[in-house]
Amino acid sequence: MRARSRIFALLGLLALMPCMPAAAQVPFGQASAVKEGLEIGVSSNEIAITSDFRGADLTIFGALTNADELLLAIGQYDVVVTLEGPRDYATVRKKERVLGIWMNTESMTFQQVPESYSIASTRQIDVLDQGPSFSSVGVGIEHLPLDPVGYIRDSGAITEFRDAYRRLKLGSGLYQRDTSGVRFVSSSLFRASLRLPANIPDGQQMVRAYLFKSGNLIFQRETPLRVVKTGLEQAISDAAHERPFAYGLLCVLIAVVTGWGASIIFRKD
Repeated sequence: MRARSRIFALLGLLALMPCMPAAAQVPFGQASAVKEGLEIGVSSNEIAITSDFRGADLTIFGALTNADELLLAIGQYDVVVTLEGPRDYATVRKKERVLGIWMNTESMTFQQVPESYSIASTRQIDVLDQGPSFSSVGVGIEHLPLDPVGYIRDSGAITEFRDAYRRLKLGSGLYQRDTSGVRFVSSSLFRASLRLPANIPDGQQMVRAYLFKSGNLIFQRETPLRVVKTGLEQAISDAAHERPFAYGLLCVLIAVVTGWGASIIFRKD
């Protein structure tokens, strides 16, 4: 009798299964279909360049959203933050000794490359760079797209000039990297610090944050940053670009007056 009751109960359960909610029939692992993301904010949306500007520190705050707690605990999430300056053409020249005189013998122009570039990450880029994400997106100084203008027959020359361009930018401080500049202050909150050099170009900058999971890029966010000149520097820059003829005449006049005044002051009787 008990066996017959169990059979009827099992048949009733099987009959009710098609009427159960669809969520109970979702395969394992599909419930976490919501993708991870991140939100960022900067300490300042505008940097003013004055006559005594010696550089500045930019702080970026961020938070991971929909992050897996287990992956957070074992350190499978990494964040890379970059500050990319205005893009422009850049020419690299090669000097060689010709008849005892150093001369520019070769040159190569790269199209639309960032004039300044700073990067900070949770770990070393070499450790994170295990897949095609860095090259495809152009994250990191070594992965910036440096495309020469025109046709270059010798591919070895392209590599040589690219290395020279990166070396010059790193030497001038316009390109910077900090492999420990991003730190998690809690399980999902992070803080990044980027150094703005004293010779940073003015114009529209772009702050970008990239989220990697197990070495793969899964999300990115960006926010603009304005770098502007103020005071006398801005007035001189505006005059040089908006009224170049008057600006040139003024420079010549100042040079003539300065030279004439120096000749009078230091004249030998």
